[in-house]
Amino acid sequence: MAKKFYIDTLGCPKNVNDSEYAAGVLLGDDYTEVDSPEDADFVIVNTCAFIEDAKKESIDRIFEMVDRKKPGAKLVVSGCLAQRYGEELAKELPEASCFIGVEQYSNIASILNEIENKQRDDNPDYSNDKGVNVTNNNNTSDRVFIQSCNLDYLEKTVRRYKETPYTSTIKIAEGCNNRCSYCAIPYIRGNYRSKKMEDIIQEAIELAEAGCKELILIAQDVAYYGKDMYGKYMLSNLLRELVKIDGIRWIRLMYCYDDRITDDLIDVIATEEKICKYIDIPIQHGSDKVLKEMHRNSTNESIRNVIKKLRDRIPGICIRTTMIVGFPGETDEDFDELVRLVDDMEFNRMGAFKYSKEEGTPAGRREDQISEEIKEYRLDALMRRQMDISLNNNKKLIGTIQDVIIDSLEGKETIYGRNATSYMGRTSFDAPEIDNGVIFTALDDDCGELKVGDMVKVKVLDAFDYDLVGEIWTEE
Repeated sequence: MAKKFYIDTLGCPKNVNDSEYAAGVLLGDDYTEVDSPEDADFVIVNTCAFIEDAKKESIDRIFEMVDRKKPGAKLVVSGCLAQRYGEELAKELPEASCFIGVEQYSNIASILNEIENKQRDDNPDYSNDKGVNVTNNNNTSDRVFIQSCNLDYLEKTVRRYKETPYTSTIKIAEGCNNRCSYCAIPYIRGNYRSKKMEDIIQEAIELAEAGCKELILIAQDVAYYGKDMYGKYMLSNLLRELVKIDGIRWIRLMYCYDDRITDDLIDVIATEEKICKYIDIPIQHGSDKVLKEMHRNSTNESIRNVIKKLRDRIPGICIRTTMIVGFPGETDEDFDELVRLVDDMEFNRMGAFKYSKEEGTPAGRREDQISEEIKEYRLDALMRRQMDISLNNNKKLIGTIQDVIIDSLEGKETIYGRNATSYMGRTSFDAPEIDNGVIFTALDDDCGELKVGDMVKVKVLDAFDYDLVGEIWTEE
């Protein structure tokens, strides 16, 4: 009988991508995926360890799954938390059958089979075909499976797509060469390793054949793509190949460091119709002092210059960013610099979070940590400012016609005695589960049965802080 597994994924789109690969490996080894942890023989929690809140959420979810799994089912902890703290967790969480690092998904079926059979020898070898040695950590636990992340990009040959993957990520690289003083990602996922361009293109073709319309390129920094493998930035070259794929309508870029946004990349975004006029630039702060202490390569001036260049050469481009408040030593003056940058740049989309003290990082060792009360105050003040900016930007869209991809059907209603359906979707300026939404209605007699993943035109009728309201629009 096929063994059943359930995967619960926390964290960023890169983790979602990893879970899809893990599921693909298991499905290819006579496992069956189920929709509930109560029905699974193996419950896998793919964890996040980016900041303290993410670690806490991961731990809470692990204990939730301990309670929900059926008697005799195995609990598996994978992902970033397992990669960084696997040995410690193994001592504290006897409820978990094993801990699997971020580069072990290609071996996950072999590991689970061995756990199931309880026939592990004294020195098992779960090396992949590149000859990478796996640390079995017999001195602490035979349940921890972690290997170095400072390797070539480890190819995953299978991936479980959603039934209709109308939107999907492609991870074009793993790890990060930046050593931002607050960030633990390089300690978890290793140095930057690009995926071969031909493998990315083949994966994109397979996604398009499966029904994907929106392709989202992800990495810690997509703009760095190719530098390690080809000796130069190759994102522009990759994009020129991806736009040739039939079926792909939108290509979205997530996480581009501003100092690597080249003129060539700007030209490709500006001229290629399929590439969304949207770019996510993790700026993090507006104070030169704080940026320097963060070990960022940017300055307030360089940030302003690249945003001006993008807006001058790509009219209407949507710029998304993230900011950190409460970095150690951040003064009131530093915070005011950040607020001025946000006011002046009027970012179309912005997220912000409180600085999280991460062990092993230079910033985490500093003694001038900011109190939680001050961090809370600054986060609230910054996001209130951004809320006003977002509302003003959204109001400018009232009366315009927007291309929208449908994410969900919200319900049935009656308009002037006629049957209608309400939908939730996104414009090309909005990434799924991150950015704004568009709520709109369509008369059933006029539009038929629209489906999730359909692309339609919507006339914007009203605007709120983070969402738009509209109605289906058809040319007469």
